[in-house]
Amino acid sequence: MSLILILMLIGALLLLIIGFSIVQQQKERAEAERRVEVSRHRAIIDETEAVLANSGAASCSSHIILVLYKRIQDALEQSISYASGQLLGDYQRRLSDINSQISSISGSTPQVPPVENFRLPDNDRQVLDLVKTLKKLKAILRAEHNKGKVDPSVFNAEEMRIDSLQQRINVESMISRARAACYMKQYGSSKQMVTKALSTLHLIKAQTPNDPFITRKLDEAKQLLDEIMGAQKNSGPAVPQPKKNDDEDDLDMLFQRKKKW
Repeated sequence: MSLILILMLIGALLLLIIGFSIVQQQKERAEAERRVEVSRHRAIIDETEAVLANSGAASCSSHIILVLYKRIQDALEQSISYASGQLLGDYQRRLSDINSQISSISGSTPQVPPVENFRLPDNDRQVLDLVKTLKKLKAILRAEHNKGKVDPSVFNAEEMRIDSLQQRINVESMISRARAACYMKQYGSSKQMVTKALSTLHLIKAQTPNDPFITRKLDEAKQLLDEIMGAQKNSGPAVPQPKKNDDEDDLDMLFQRKKKW
C-alpha cells in the first residue's frame, strides 16, 4: 500500500513539474512575442518620425503629414497594449501629443506647397538624404493605402506629387553637377551629365508634354550643352577627369534605371 502511495506521489510530482514547465514556456513565449511587437512598432515610429523630420525639405502637403501622424498614432496605440511601467507612461504622453497634432491638422485648411516652388538642397549629401526620404515616403504611403487608411484620391495625388519631386531632383541634380563640372573645365564629365539630363527630360516630356518645368529645363539643358561644346572646342587639350565622389556615386545608384533580367 505504501509503495502505491509513493508511486502516486511521484506521479503527481512529475505532473506538477511538467505543468510548471509548460506554463513557464508559455510565459516565455508570450514575453518574446511582446518584445517582438514592441520592437516592430518602435521601428515604425522611428522610421515615420525620421521622415517627418525631413518633410519640410520634401515640400510635403498637409495630407501626407496627416498620413504620417496617423501611422505614428496607430503604432503608439498598439505599443501601449504591450508596454508597462515608465515606457507605458512615455507612450501615453506621446500619443496625447500626436492626437493634438492630428486634431490641429484635420481642423485646418489643407496646405499643398506648389511643386514649382521646390528648390534642390545645396549639396549632394542633402540631395541624397532627400531622395532617400522621398523613397521611404512613397513606401509608407503605399503601405497605408493598402491597409485602407488613405483615401484613394489622396493617395493618387500624393504619389504623383512624390514622382514629380523625384523627377525634379533627378534633373536639377544632373544639370547642377554638369554646370559645376563645366566651371571646373571638366568638360567630359559635364557633357556626360547634361546629356543624361536631356535623355531623362525627353522621356518625361513624352509622358507629360505640357509640364512647364520640363519645358524650361529642356531649354536650360540644351543651352548648357551648347556652352559646354563651345568651351570644350576652345579649351585645347582635354583636362583629366577626377574620380566621382561617394555622394555622386550614391546619387547615380538611386536614380539609374533598374535592369530587367
